[in-house]
Amino acid sequence: MTAQDSKLGDTDDKIFVGKGSEQAWLTLALANRHGLVTGATGTGKTVTLQVMAEGFARAGVPVFASDIKGDLSGISEVGEAKDFILKRATEMGLNFQPDQFSTVFWDVFGEQGHPVRATVTEMGPLLLARMLDLNDVQEGVLNVAFRVADDAGLTLIDMKDLRALLDAIVPDAGKKAADAEEGPLADIKKAAQGFGNVTKATVGTIQRQLLVLENQGATKFFGEPALTLKDFMKTDRDGRGMVNILVADKLMQSPRLYATFLLWMLSELFEELPEAGDLPKPKLVFFFDEAHLLFNDAPKALMDKIEQVVRLIRSKGVGVYFVTQNPIDVPDRVLGQLGNRVQHALRAFTPRDQKAVAAAAQTFRPNPKLDTAKVIMELGKGEALVSFLEGNGTPAMVERVMIRPPSARIGPITPEERKAIMDASPVKGKYDTAVDDESAYEMIQKRIAGTAATADAGAAGGGGGGILGQIGSIVGTIFGTNVKRGRLSTGQVIARDMTRSVTNQVIGGMAANIGKSVAGQLGGSIGRTLVRGALGGLLRR
Repeated sequence: MTAQDSKLGDTDDKIFVGKGSEQAWLTLALANRHGLVTGATGTGKTVTLQVMAEGFARAGVPVFASDIKGDLSGISEVGEAKDFILKRATEMGLNFQPDQFSTVFWDVFGEQGHPVRATVTEMGPLLLARMLDLNDVQEGVLNVAFRVADDAGLTLIDMKDLRALLDAIVPDAGKKAADAEEGPLADIKKAAQGFGNVTKATVGTIQRQLLVLENQGATKFFGEPALTLKDFMKTDRDGRGMVNILVADKLMQSPRLYATFLLWMLSELFEELPEAGDLPKPKLVFFFDEAHLLFNDAPKALMDKIEQVVRLIRSKGVGVYFVTQNPIDVPDRVLGQLGNRVQHALRAFTPRDQKAVAAAAQTFRPNPKLDTAKVIMELGKGEALVSFLEGNGTPAMVERVMIRPPSARIGPITPEERKAIMDASPVKGKYDTAVDDESAYEMIQKRIAGTAATADAGAAGGGGGGILGQIGSIVGTIFGTNVKRGRLSTGQVIARDMTRSVTNQVIGGMAANIGKSVAGQLGGSIGRTLVRGALGGLLRR
């Protein structure tokens, strides 16, 4: 035991979590093997989460945590040496030192934190279908819509873009074939029907589900500027990890939106981060409160993807910690990936509760000194059964411990304190103002009005007018590259640069280079399509 250990403070490679007959240490090198914090309401889960988040931040590991009740916000303010805190610290041999941690607040609704947005294209059909609670047929039509948009370069940013696209793929009933072929959206309708039978009734059902989602506030989530997840993975000037808190009290009123949003964030990290192997400490740690909402009524196909992401994201250097009331809320195949466990008290008032207690006890490595199932029901507030992974990656024997007191404030902060933190935020101004540039809705409306070929040539072609401006607009419309936002495929990026380059060169008197530029840059881009990852999100390529 080192001198630091004797003081029961965090070390360079471990986080001190609690103390009973033995000390409970979470090893940073094994923290990306994920974890689980469970217990009944009022048993101390939030305080445990705060203690672990503080430990990671002190070690220079950025943290993301959803805050359902607002209690976790106190991590941003200096702790108070109250009598019960000092008493617990003294009993544990801990030298209590008040502290605070650099915090960034996020809020899907933009009310108590910086807005969090994603584009519809980035979300992808799989997670959006989950959010809309679509059946297999409806999900199939949604997949068709996304495929048509991807192939046609129609960037889906917000809800009106998706609505416009769904309207566009509906076949024209009662029109003769010749008339249908001459319509401004004939190619879109034909492409959609080429993937399967798209009916007006099915599209209408999806549109009604979109209305339900809009009424829950999803219109504020879908849009731009879209969140850059690297903004979560920062340290402050003292080298401590930033604590990112998602204000979720209002978001929890729409449980499916909350769950899908968290899954999207997890899938984005999985797709964006490079392989890192086993690191001395994680790159980022996620705490997902009310984790059962991620799995409730999830179809098997989605569950398979979630299991895959949880299993493989460890190698990206990300640790995922699920926080819920009961271990049986988490499917067995995901539960098996969670090596670091903290179990607060459970109450066995019903047969289901008794089953849950037995199941929780069986998930721990037995300790001959403890009757685990009995102790789970006897634990007091702030006590927990703990089993963290040891040096060789195996779970330690379960121990009964008292969780150490947090160094920062316990409980919520005031609106004035929150405002001061947001005013000093490192991302202030980056996401606070929504942007609504041209995307699928505007592009489809232009096609209907017959103006797509001549639209906004100056912006797309570097200010050129006349026939040269039209060339830039036509090529940009074909490839979907005259859109200023959203993620573009490699082919679209090349085409956009080619469009601007060609037009500018001609205007500058270098018309002879047009054929060479077009032939040289276009050849490698034709036929490339957008690529989607494990949970359907758009990959950066």
